[in-house]
Amino acid sequence: MRPLDEKEMGEVFKKLMLFTGNNLKNIIESPSHEGPDPNPGTCIGKFTHRGDFRLTTQSLNLLAANAKNKVWLKPTSEMSFLYGNHVLKGGLGKITDSINQNDGVVVFSMSDVPLGFGTAARSTQDCRKCDPNGIVVHHYSDIGEYLRDEDDL
Repeated sequence: MRPLDEKEMGEVFKKLMLFTGNNLKNIIESPSHEGPDPNPGTCIGKFTHRGDFRLTTQSLNLLAANAKNKVWLKPTSEMSFLYGNHVLKGGLGKITDSINQNDGVVVFSMSDVPLGFGTAARSTQDCRKCDPNGIVVHHYSDIGEYLRDEDDL
């Protein structure tokens, strides 16, 4: 792996900021890489040909430990999410109060196991008003990708 230039580092921080908010400083200033933080050299994402940065499933532990917005799924909808589907309101167990539309969210099971991450399709207030089949979180990545895409990882 090569070192990132300033533009690429900005893209990485911008994407991490989407999911962690002000907790990004905890990741940057962390003196050691013990616990849920990745070891030095852990690949947390990839750059596309256009220069955009895409977080991968390997970043889930880092995001889960520093997440600003969280969503917990009912046990009945965990498998649907792990198969790559979006989170519907009917499958929502709990949700953080101050989520805005298009914010990054980390998806957990009701037993606080991180399952994946995505972006909020609606704000917390809009989620309370929508029908049970309305999309709440757009799927971005999940731990089921290890099985679905094991040849590419």
